Amino acid sequence: MRKPRQGPDGTPSWTPESIRALTRRFLAENDPRAMGPTEFLEARYDAGLSWIHFPPGSGGLGAPRSLQTVLDAELEAAGAATDVLGIYMIGLGMAAPVLLAWGDEEQKQRFLRPLFARREVWCQLFSEPGAGSDLAALSTRAVPDPVTGDWIVNGQKVWTSHAHEADWGLLVARTDPAVPKHQGLTYFLVDMSAPGVDVRPLRQATGEAEFNEVFLTDVRVPDTHRLGAVGEGWKVAQTTLMNERVAIGADTLPREGGMIGALTAAWRERPHLRTPGLHAALLRHWVEAEALRLTAERLRQQLVAGQPGPEGSAVKVAFARVNQEISGLALDFLGAEGLRYDDWTFRRPDPGQTFAERSFGYLYLRSKGLSIEGGTTEVLRNVIAERVLGLPQDTRTDKHTPWKDLPR
Repeated sequence: MRKPRQGPDGTPSWTPESIRALTRRFLAENDPRAMGPTEFLEARYDAGLSWIHFPPGSGGLGAPRSLQTVLDAELEAAGAATDVLGIYMIGLGMAAPVLLAWGDEEQKQRFLRPLFARREVWCQLFSEPGAGSDLAALSTRAVPDPVTGDWIVNGQKVWTSHAHEADWGLLVARTDPAVPKHQGLTYFLVDMSAPGVDVRPLRQATGEAEFNEVFLTDVRVPDTHRLGAVGEGWKVAQTTLMNERVAIGADTLPREGGMIGALTAAWRERPHLRTPGLHAALLRHWVEAEALRLTAERLRQQLVAGQPGPEGSAVKVAFARVNQEISGLALDFLGAEGLRYDDWTFRRPDPGQTFAERSFGYLYLRSKGLSIEGGTTEVLRNVIAERVLGLPQDTRTDKHTPWKDLPR
């Protein structure tokens, strides 16, 4: 296979044809049907065919992000697609881009390959009982050990998805309480098996425990696991949050994918339950779901230009509203059948089961959390108003007050 043409600066000038040829050569040498999933993903990473816009040596080729679709199409045609993220969504959708943006070379070399190969699971240690929507008010403390240089972390996190399965956590902690709340934060990578990390399940309305509360008691974090400079934690966290909102609201779906697909299937199977009013409502929600799907696709295309911006907040707000309304319409349509939900046993969710494959009773209950997780709808509307529409900011009386002086 010919190497890609060189650009004016001597770097490879990748094209769809060269990416397609490289991928086909890789597949000829690495048959996904003859290799284990982890082995195949590691080979992809080593060949620069994980995230092709990442730099060479970090799972990429330094190619334009728009060419990822060419790679994905070739992999899918070979039966090697890996679209189901499940418990790996936080690692792939949030940890990887934040490591790319803020990690040093040693951190990238240590974490990106096992992350992409699904050898390690990640969680997000952000929200706290007293700092959910106002994340910058968090009180988990990280204090440097003057002898070892490690950081000693104490505090409590809440609503932590996959913490019970995670190998690593993305942690924001307060390192300087004497400055305003946004300025005294630092970002860390935490070993979830370290002494002092205590994960406890939180039972939801569905009976499941997707989330956890995590208690951190004298947890030692090496300074080599700090991401960004001391005091830059809010900037690093913003990179994580912007990617999180895209990961939640801009998932790749076919037409009639997700929850609207489950409802339309039920509609076609039960003609005796249809009414003109329900038909009109279904058509309206179908159009909204399709508009949301296309908007999410456009947002993914805009990511070619760089890191996601506040536009991801709009998609996440719409995603929550549309799916909550669809789940409500499903109950209106199915009546008593839709209300049936038998599995109230306290348990962990099945990681292999997708959201839309569940019963409508489950979907109605679970969809209520969509407007909370990943940033509440109220907060995200403020983000849209201020950063997208350019409206005046809310009055913030605590903006310049040291965190230690804030009422709690």
